Amino acid sequence: MKIEEKPAFSTPYEWIGGEDRVKALVERFYDLMDLEPEFARLREVHGPSLDNARQKTFWFLCGWLGGPQYYTEKFGHPRLRMRHMHVQIGILERDQWLACMDRAMGETGVDETLRARLRDSFFQTADWMRNLNG
Repeated sequence: MKIEEKPAFSTPYEWIGGEDRVKALVERFYDLMDLEPEFARLREVHGPSLDNARQKTFWFLCGWLGGPQYYTEKFGHPRLRMRHMHVQIGILERDQWLACMDRAMGETGVDETLRARLRDSFFQTADWMRNLNG
């Protein structure tokens, strides 16, 4: 039986490489969303500018990964589902979000073990965010 070693990091934030690496991930995520036709529906729901989404996602992910709580310091509890109710989120939007984030993680060099763990966590959150049946 193989015993999985515990990572040398206390948080996913440390494991990913800290603030600069989270920033790089978020930037690549939104760049992909803006450039790639396969993420067209995801891009469409964000409106004309991605600047606000880039900043808030960066702040949120820093805290969600176990780093500085920038988002909660500025806005309080994230209440993700409530804050996204104005956006129609179905299976298509969920799957495009997940695919875009997974590709961004791959392209920014997120460790494969961490990437798999985050992929699972992102799926649970993204699926919970759905507010459409399709």
